[in-house]
Amino acid sequence: MSKRKSKENCLTHGECISQAQRMLRERFCHQKIPGKPFGVESQHKHLLELLKRTAVHGESNSVLIVGPRGAGKTMLLNCVLNELLEVKHVQENVLQVQLNGLLQTDDRIALKEITRQLHLENVVGDKVFGSFAENLAFLLEALKKGDRSSSRPVVFILDEFDLFAHHKNQTLLYNLFDVSQSAQTPVAVIGLTCRLDVLELLEKRVKSRFSHRQIHLLSSFRFKQYLEIFKMQLSLPEDFTDRRFAEEWNQNIKSLCEDRSVEDVLQKHFCSSKDFRSLHMLLMLALSRVTVSHPAIKPTDLLEASRLCTMDSKANILHGLSVLELCLIIAMKHLSDIYDGEPFNFQMVHNGF
Repeated sequence: MSKRKSKENCLTHGECISQAQRMLRERFCHQKIPGKPFGVESQHKHLLELLKRTAVHGESNSVLIVGPRGAGKTMLLNCVLNELLEVKHVQENVLQVQLNGLLQTDDRIALKEITRQLHLENVVGDKVFGSFAENLAFLLEALKKGDRSSSRPVVFILDEFDLFAHHKNQTLLYNLFDVSQSAQTPVAVIGLTCRLDVLELLEKRVKSRFSHRQIHLLSSFRFKQYLEIFKMQLSLPEDFTDRRFAEEWNQNIKSLCEDRSVEDVLQKHFCSSKDFRSLHMLLMLALSRVTVSHPAIKPTDLLEASRLCTMDSKANILHGLSVLELCLIIAMKHLSDIYDGEPFNFQMVHNGF
């Protein structure tokens, strides 16, 4: 009887660990959007007010969210959209179009994607348009409500915004900003970029139609706040299925933050990169070491995770090679220097060896 009981307890404990890992992985992979992003409260408020004016009052706007990679630009935007879509009237009315400069490499592809995301393929059909502007105007006109008195607001999200500036004549940007400036259709154009000089890339006619609103995301927090973020990211919520397990887990995270070796690891990461992406990578590697037999994150797990994060990827490739293979690589390196990037064959490598 006692054996069966301990077996059941072990299973329950295993399920708790599995559930905790799933919850934290969703957090680290940005699959679960946080209530409000940390340290960017003013930017969150500004963007929310801006989008509310478009979604509720039908006012057109354009804005750029600028910040380094991993600063939380997409996370901030998703938090704002999530909060906005909680309002029933907004949820039923607002349409979203998401474009990415890496995928939509020219205006033709971008227009096709806009048509697809607005579900207007049937409306366009085989119609032939004289220009990009006519086509876009037709698409937005098709979004008019039944009484044709007002149009549904559209939020255009342009990720990797600087890449759209390299399109021929910047036609897409010109037309989107032109629509956002005129009172035809309520449109919000949101650009996300990591280039601070992005406005210099815009043509004069495009720049004149842009509102010049910019929201900057810069990691300005100190190490003490970084520790708080670390603790917050690893802690389990109060509504976790097993409250006792959550309390024990959170207590362990608290003692982890007070450990000197953990502080040193975090200080090293903080000095090299403050962004959330690198922190999440560190936490993900540490979390993957948690098992039923190893039920909590220990300082050694973080030390090992830090070592894996900071390892040289090229040096990693050479691990486990035999002496012969290393000698052949050295021979290839010599040939590469001699022939200055010109091609060479295996026989030449063998002769060098």
